[in-house]
Amino acid sequence: MIVIAHVSDIHVDEEERSAARTRAVMEYLEGLPYALDAVLVTGDIADHASPVEYETVRELLRSRHPVLVCPGNHDDRGTFRRSLLGLEDGERPDAPVNRVHRGDGFVVALCDSSVPGKDEGFLEDETLEWLEDVLSGTPRDVPVLVGFHHPPVPLNTPFVDEIRQFGEERLAALAGRHPHLAAFLAGHAHTAAATTFAGRPLLVAPGVVSALRLPWEHPGTTVEYVHLDLPPALAFHVLDDEGRLTTHYRTVSV
Repeated sequence: MIVIAHVSDIHVDEEERSAARTRAVMEYLEGLPYALDAVLVTGDIADHASPVEYETVRELLRSRHPVLVCPGNHDDRGTFRRSLLGLEDGERPDAPVNRVHRGDGFVVALCDSSVPGKDEGFLEDETLEWLEDVLSGTPRDVPVLVGFHHPPVPLNTPFVDEIRQFGEERLAALAGRHPHLAAFLAGHAHTAAATTFAGRPLLVAPGVVSALRLPWEHPGTTVEYVHLDLPPALAFHVLDDEGRLTTHYRTVSV
């Protein structure tokens, strides 16, 4: 059995609130009696993408479990690469930050869906080519989980749907060529959600820093879009020995 924790939208800034909520989630994961196969953090990691924020994040995300991260629309690719991952810029500081983790019996491919200077998402051609190579290089009996920040479908949340991932038909075509692509994992929405995309589960992690108010939870646009008083939350994705994927959602006390 493979167990992966999925965290998203920690939005760490220089205030204590975001750090405290992220710390509570990580301490909960550290206190589990078993080692997790991975902890995914799907974007919006630093609220203003400053080096100071990423330095704070590096400390907060220290873990005995493997921690995998990808950028969101609040992140900056170059600063993310240098200050969080400790990597050199290379010739293209703004190149997509795509990362793969090959675990025991599974693969996680984290794609950079961020668009520099914009809030909506899009997978660049080079990211799709990279993902194609990851999938082609993985045996068909090994499940691959594909993660990114922006969901590629509407979630019936108007505020978020306007800045979701676009150009999704290209990703759907790629998925059709690789039956061992087991599921898509996303963040961005600040609400736990489960739907489908390209015939696979699309599982959205809740937000750590805040929770989105759903359209039927408020009378219009005159109120704040988010709950600040609800506890931080995360998802656990479980792949059993028969290849069945189950997701559990958990809240954490601060």
